[in-house]
Amino acid sequence: MKFLLKILSVVVAIVFFGFALKNTQEAALNFFLGYEIRGPLVLLLFGFFATGAILGVFGMLPSFVRHRRELTRHKKVIATMLQEQQAVRAARSQPPQPDSVVG
Repeated sequence: MKFLLKILSVVVAIVFFGFALKNTQEAALNFFLGYEIRGPLVLLLFGFFATGAILGVFGMLPSFVRHRRELTRHKKVIATMLQEQQAVRAARSQPPQPDSVVG
């Protein structure tokens, strides 16, 4: 399975490299207020892909942090429960104590 995955990743890399070689012509990207960026089409596409990936990571960051906090809280609860369970087991394993003699 790993071998097939490596072959697939090599094929995808070759296809993307071919795409980059075929799209080297200059393109113009027009913004508002007359701003314009000129550059190779493949670099503009890569730049917008990278920007989208970075924005996606920043968009997921609050959810990631919340899940990490919940995980930490759950680990603390589990540790507390395990300590209580060990205390109960230790109490059950103690032999019963004799009644004290009042003299």
